Parts: sequence; structure tokens; C-alpha cells
Amino acid sequence: MIGNFYVVATPIGNLRDLSDRARETLSGVDVVLCEDTRVTAKLLASIEVRASTMSFHQHSGADKTMEVIEMLASGKNLALVTDAGTPGISDPGGKLVEDLVARFGEEIKIIPIPGACALATALSIAGVPADEFLFLGFPPHKKGRQTYFDRVARTESTVVFYESTHRILKTLGELSKRIPDRHLIVCRELTKLHETIYRGVASEVTSALESTSIKGEFVIVVSPL
Repeated sequence: MIGNFYVVATPIGNLRDLSDRARETLSGVDVVLCEDTRVTAKLLASIEVRASTMSFHQHSGADKTMEVIEMLASGKNLALVTDAGTPGISDPGGKLVEDLVARFGEEIKIIPIPGACALATALSIAGVPADEFLFLGFPPHKKGRQTYFDRVARTESTVVFYESTHRILKTLGELSKRIPDRHLIVCRELTKLHETIYRGVASEVTSALESTSIKGEFVIVVSPL
């Protein structure tokens, strides 16, 4: 019998956001596939779960995917987690699920264990229409960056994307050039100790960040036209 494959959302900062169902799932599987085994080890230790872990991330190749397939074919139950949030959202987990469906079809049970997601968390407090929005993941570092922000600027509906501490000011500069009057909601360190929400046009948010801190992970919500 083919093992079950669980896609498990984990906290994006506050460990108390881990659901009871996620805890039960992680304690019951044979192997937990992790973006970074060290990060997941800390999570598992915090909930007193002893589980075998194996790395699986954006640089994992076909050999690692085949190893996952072989474990499932042998009847082992597996869980997929990322360092934070929901696997498959701006994350290679979706490709693994696609490969498993291609290999096993309807024989395999792929079971979502929902929970935290920075995208949904930011939208929930943004105060903008979210019945229609465009999610763009992380901006490219170099090639395609200008095209990316041109797309943000011409999109009339709500736009959401992620950014790192190293590029947040540069990104706000790109937005200031293209959409200087469009309202932004910039979320820093969601659910964590230093969670801060900035609201205003790009120049206002830039000033606020420079007077507080640019450290952390960011979700940027661009209001619709």
C-alpha cells in the first residue's frame, strides 16, 4: 500500500500558531521532509516530537524526488514542511506534489494540513479588497526585475509579494518611481516579537522603516487602483 503524503503548514513566527492537527500529523509520520532540517528540528523539539527528518528544498534534484517516491511506494507516510508557512506557496513543494501525482495518480492520498501563510495573514489585516488579487512571490534579484515591477504598476487589482531585509528599501524605491501615489501595506516580521505594520505610499513607508528597522521578512500589499 502506498503511504500517505501530508503537506503541513508550520508557524511563520509564533510557534503557538501550530495547530493540534499539524502536531498530531508530524508525530505520526515516518519521515518529515524539511526545507532546512535544523530549523524543523527546533520546531519538533518545541512540541516534543521525535521524528526522522530529510532535507528537501529548491536545490533537491531528481534523485531526491525518486527517494521520496520509493519511500511512499514502500508504504511509509511522509510529511512535507518548509521553514515557515504553507509548502507550495512561493516554494518548490508544489513541484514535488506534481511529481507524486504523475507517478501515483489517484493511488496516493495527498492530504493538506492547513495553517499559517504569510500571504493570507497579510491580506487579512490589509484592509483592501482580496476577492481578487495577484500574488507574485519574491521579486527577481537581477534579470527580469524591471519587468516584474512594471507588472506590479500596471495591475489594477490588489498585488501581494514577499521581500527580504536586504532588498526592501531598493524595492520601495522601485515602487516609488512607478506608483508614487498608490497606497501600500508593508508587513514586517508577521506573528513575531517585532511585528510591525506600515501603511502609506512608498516614500512614507520608506521613511518609517528607516526610523525603525529594516530587519526581518516582509510582505508587501499594493492597494488596487
